[in-house]
Amino acid sequence: MRLPQISIGNLLPRFPIIQGGMALRVSTAPLAAAVADAGGIGVIGATGMEPDELRVEINKARGLSNGIIGVNIMFAIRNFATMVRTALEEKVDVIFSGAGFSRDIFGWAREAGVPVVSIVSSGKLAAIAEKYGAAAVVAEGAEAGGHLGTHRSICEILPEIKKMVKIPVIAAGGIVDGFGVARMLKLGADGVQMATRFVLSQECAVSRAFKEMYLRARPEDVVVVESPVGMPGRALRNRFVEKIQRGGQPEPEKCRGCLKSCSKKYCIMDALENSRTGRVDEGLVFCGQNVFKIKEVLPVKEIFRRIVAEVESVE
Repeated sequence: MRLPQISIGNLLPRFPIIQGGMALRVSTAPLAAAVADAGGIGVIGATGMEPDELRVEINKARGLSNGIIGVNIMFAIRNFATMVRTALEEKVDVIFSGAGFSRDIFGWAREAGVPVVSIVSSGKLAAIAEKYGAAAVVAEGAEAGGHLGTHRSICEILPEIKKMVKIPVIAAGGIVDGFGVARMLKLGADGVQMATRFVLSQECAVSRAFKEMYLRARPEDVVVVESPVGMPGRALRNRFVEKIQRGGQPEPEKCRGCLKSCSKKYCIMDALENSRTGRVDEGLVFCGQNVFKIKEVLPVKEIFRRIVAEVESVE
């Protein structure tokens, strides 16, 4: 099997592989640039950043790569509109958005000539996104890491979404190697989005402790927890997760008012930032369902080489 070419607006990456935009500075310029250089679409996770920080990251990625650079901005954040306009002003190539649905983003992006890709978990929402002008949709199944929009498997929702839209459909959730990519392509995907695999790259900026938790992960360590965002989240079991499960999680010391809606049971931003910086027992280590299948930290170029070879080995 050969990897097909995907067209997202006027963008034609060499490979139909999108790096998931992981929030709270997990996906920053070095990772996004490396993925773009390897022939995919590199994505900066904008959620948790301030506008000026996002500008710096976009320009840094541009300085590192001539490839396709996108940003991922969660609709759930309070400064969503400001962050979208910042990305557009910096002439980012593409915007990915999920955790809610914005109609306005399509008009803003259309004026700037930037394609928008909506992250969806149902055929109904995919059709709505296409109607408003999405250039493509990411079909994200329950196998994904981080905040989850469905309990249904990608294998169930992908065919449903393909029937509902004519725009490209990018499969996401639990894809960690070329064999997973090939499986999604056989189900009708036009491309794939992978996040967890790229955490275990040399270019990902998370702490060594974060990566070590991934490398040690067993299937039984992957759990779903309650998030104050109002959605479940998939993470690795640790002391912080055990506190959440017992109802003993720490209350926020100071609320930043960063989300449009928050239960305030604990601070999701602090929980994610703690893990990223190495205090893994004091925070959430978000991951995809199949994290335990990844056993090496590799350069992004080598990850791509192996994915392509594995896909090509499948008949």
